[in-house]
Amino acid sequence: MDRNLALEVVRVTEMAAIAAARLMGRGEKDLSDQAAVDAMRRAFDALPIRGTVVIGEGERDEAPMLYIGEEVGRRAADDPAVDIALDPLEGTNLCAYGRPGAIAVVALAEGGNLLNAPDTYMEKLAVGPRAKGSIDLRKSPTDNLRAVAAKMARRVEDLTVIVLDRPRHEGLIAELRAAGARIRLIEDGDVAAAIATCFEDTGVDVLIGTGGAPEGVIAAAALKSVGGDFQGRLKPRSKEEAERARAMGVTDITRVYTAEELARGEVMFAATGVTGGDFLKGVRFFGGGAETHSVVMRSKTGTVRYVQATHKFDKKPGYAP
Repeated sequence: MDRNLALEVVRVTEMAAIAAARLMGRGEKDLSDQAAVDAMRRAFDALPIRGTVVIGEGERDEAPMLYIGEEVGRRAADDPAVDIALDPLEGTNLCAYGRPGAIAVVALAEGGNLLNAPDTYMEKLAVGPRAKGSIDLRKSPTDNLRAVAAKMARRVEDLTVIVLDRPRHEGLIAELRAAGARIRLIEDGDVAAAIATCFEDTGVDVLIGTGGAPEGVIAAAALKSVGGDFQGRLKPRSKEEAERARAMGVTDITRVYTAEELARGEVMFAATGVTGGDFLKGVRFFGGGAETHSVVMRSKTGTVRYVQATHKFDKKPGYAP
């Protein structure tokens, strides 16, 4: 993939973030999510790719735009074929209630290289580059904390672990507390939380817990791009979900996937802040325009670029909500 494509795709996340941010705090998560979807879909039309959405808003019957299997992009004969994993608004509740951490995200890989993850749960374990190679999802949370601490030359008591605040995590949280780790509970947005492990100034060392499998693929693509480490294992909630996973090509439900297995080959990743979070500022509106803060990452070179942009809606009408 052309390296300039990484900078092209950030325009897609910028447009989605601006559209969602316009509706921040109104308490209508579906409305802000739909605004982000519509804006992202329009932005993809100008992108020089032959893209296929493999992680999207759901099946075609459930999502009129950006559904799994939808073809997007300019689609010229010489445009590259790419797989796309996206979340136009990761953290819909966060945006709806004006809370930090909502982002718009897109990951790209060459065609056939992103796992087509079913809409089920996934056990996740993520760390940044300093702890790469120390995690093993087959071991207990306590054993993983000890291994991460040893790799980072710290005590377990010095680690900060992010966990989704869900009833299903009560036992996990109790074990993490017993091990002595510091815990940050979040309401939503485990993609942003996983990425935060890769940036030291966030103060986040580990993400652990069970969340959406599609978000796991997006997180894996991001961590691979920046040199972090990720492991995931599918956790179907029913027999029907397990059967659907097998129909999508998953032959071993118990398999532990690495970041490289979830997002193979060269990967590009872009995210734009909707509401301010650990590593991205949120959208700021001013008369006739907006400012956005984005990150762009490319696995081939390990390059991480922050893009702070000013958008004037009279000159860029496509960005106007």
